[in-house]
Amino acid sequence: MIRRFAVASVTLAVVLGCGTLPAAAAGSVPVADTLAAPDVDVTKVRGHLSELSAIAGRNGGNRRSTGQGYRDSVAYVKGRLQAAGYTVTEQPCTSGCTSGAGPNLIAEWPHGDAGNVYMFGAHLDSVSAGPGMNDNGSGSAALLENALTLARQNPSMRNRVRFAWWTDEEQGLNGSDFYVRSLSSTDRARIRAYYNFDMVASVNGGYFVNHITSSAAAPMKAYWDSLGLRPEENTEGAGRSDDYPFEQYGIPTSGYAMGASARKTSAQAAKWGGTAGSAYDPCYHRSCDTLTNINTTGLDRASDGIAYTLWQQAVQTGTSGCDTAAAVANGGFESGTSPWTGDTAAIGAHAGRSAHSGTRFARLAGYGATRTESLAQTVTVPAGCTRAALDYWLHIDTDESGSTPYDRFTVKADGTTLATLSNADAGSGYVQRSVDLTAYAGRQVTVTFTGSEDASLRTGFAVDDVTLQGG
Repeated sequence: MIRRFAVASVTLAVVLGCGTLPAAAAGSVPVADTLAAPDVDVTKVRGHLSELSAIAGRNGGNRRSTGQGYRDSVAYVKGRLQAAGYTVTEQPCTSGCTSGAGPNLIAEWPHGDAGNVYMFGAHLDSVSAGPGMNDNGSGSAALLENALTLARQNPSMRNRVRFAWWTDEEQGLNGSDFYVRSLSSTDRARIRAYYNFDMVASVNGGYFVNHITSSAAAPMKAYWDSLGLRPEENTEGAGRSDDYPFEQYGIPTSGYAMGASARKTSAQAAKWGGTAGSAYDPCYHRSCDTLTNINTTGLDRASDGIAYTLWQQAVQTGTSGCDTAAAVANGGFESGTSPWTGDTAAIGAHAGRSAHSGTRFARLAGYGATRTESLAQTVTVPAGCTRAALDYWLHIDTDESGSTPYDRFTVKADGTTLATLSNADAGSGYVQRSVDLTAYAGRQVTVTFTGSEDASLRTGFAVDDVTLQGG
């Protein structure tokens, strides 16, 4: 959080201790479908914090936006997201940012209605004085583990989810401001709400919700209400973090915070515990903002509240008539070759290659000679699906160089090409891909994967864990 605006006299408090969540207090607002949202593992969130701490330690003790510590933080987050199947973009901040500032990092889960986007963001940079574990390693780590949890759960999506880790916040909200300014008016209109997480583990903090009475804030408030926390408006943080540029363009915003340098009142200390008259975060913008400056209980509650909000806003909860669980048979290739047809010898546990999961996968092409191999399966897309997507994991490895597409991989539905990739898309591991089958709802469609090579230099296309997702 930056010092851009004067600090208000609103204060907070926190219940210190372990990460166990209390039962809902009598009279608290019940949370509908809480069990539908996952319990985000705070141990894993703390693991991401440890990585960010180590990065700062190797780079002069901080992760300032203009330094190598920030760039290494971007690389760590980006690597985890790409491995999980996200579409990840580094966005250089070419105007308005401090000279030499690193990029914004934008990650989109490639499912759900792209016309309805819910964004979740946190700034990834620290001040020069310290490693910034609470400010804002806490928000960044909570967001990362939520993104990874979404990928692991892989639920049917109603709306699109986009995550952002901002550069140069500490110098004036510059990264997020650049991002919003760079969007077209059409793209801004697609963002239904932006949620910000800045300092969500303050050791003497409390439970703040941005714009607590707004419709965007409703799921965030409802979750903390269900724990009996009685959250308050984030007055201290108003206009001081990365939600502000979104507000300036009329995009609804909310978010969680646990407080910075302002002090809490005795009334709030009585409600939440902690020390009245002391700052929410006594190490705010100081060198002592280390791993010992983290309130694990608050971090846990914020992480789970993010998940609850994400599930409420974007995950498909009403899938009646769209049961896609068994639509693709033997999608992981672990049970022989049936019902796949075509070049079924491509299916197996191939030496020198690994599966995405299990031991078997389909290896198309990869001979270094002219060759075409295909696998096909007829899939029934349920009539009740308003959205249907065929997801698959693909690993392309090649001996080719450059960006010329010599060897190609295609996905077809009833002979219509829906996706084409090539040796130019090769990477170091599996990447989850998706094609839209919504147009085939209510009928059968034959899906075909094809790998083809030219006369020289090998390119192999490994396919695994094929599923149909619907909503």
